[in-house]
Amino acid sequence: MIAEPPFHWEHGPADAPLLLCLHGIGSCADAFVPQRPLAERCGRRLVAWDAPGYRHSADPEEEPGIDGWADAAAELIRRLGRSAADVLGVSWGGVTATRLAIRHPELVRSLILADSSVGAGTNPEQAAAMRARASALTAVGIEAFSIDRAPKLVNAAAPEELVTDVARLMSDSVRMPSYQWAANSMAEADHRDDLPAIACPTLVIVGDEDEVTGPAAAARLADGIPGAELVTIVGAGHLANQERPAEFNDAVARFLTGA
Repeated sequence: MIAEPPFHWEHGPADAPLLLCLHGIGSCADAFVPQRPLAERCGRRLVAWDAPGYRHSADPEEEPGIDGWADAAAELIRRLGRSAADVLGVSWGGVTATRLAIRHPELVRSLILADSSVGAGTNPEQAAAMRARASALTAVGIEAFSIDRAPKLVNAAAPEELVTDVARLMSDSVRMPSYQWAANSMAEADHRDDLPAIACPTLVIVGDEDEVTGPAAAARLADGIPGAELVTIVGAGHLANQERPAEFNDAVARFLTGA
């Protein structure tokens, strides 16, 4: 289904434990450039992928579903020669990371779910809205779609250069049919019944101004995973890791190092 290894970049000590970063539905590996300081700070080999079907990665041979993307992340961990990884997922990347922890628990040392949710399959209306999102992209084209979408992903006071960068990453990374397939994978996902089985240490992070998957969605995740910690980033929207990298990295570092 996903024949070629996905593109990824690496940063930090080559022999350090792996921190695998999975981006959101409209982004790519470079959304995690602000997290590079975590490599030295936490003693991790930070690896961020372009999900199959995004930017530099080849298209899947057929629609992967959320299981297929989770299995591709599992295969990347193995290809990197690691027995397990700390996994950081943002938004759709967090849903993929959750499915990875459910399907391959032996590969997930810890889980960091940022501005994410249990999936969009919690009710038919929400699922239908997610599946329909790609039609807007098709109607106006990726550049106009990105310009329209980017301001909705950050807080209202975000600097223009950040909004421009979010739009650029989206327009450089998203294409059909993978965007439709990713939207479908979100629409099929409903992890509510699976969360209690997640046994690894888990941190849930959310921006207090996130209007896409906000504090209520984060609380549902944290309440469902045994022992999960919930951290709110003040002044951040849906992309807390890019909007407030210092506060975000502080939360991740405390979680990974215990200090």
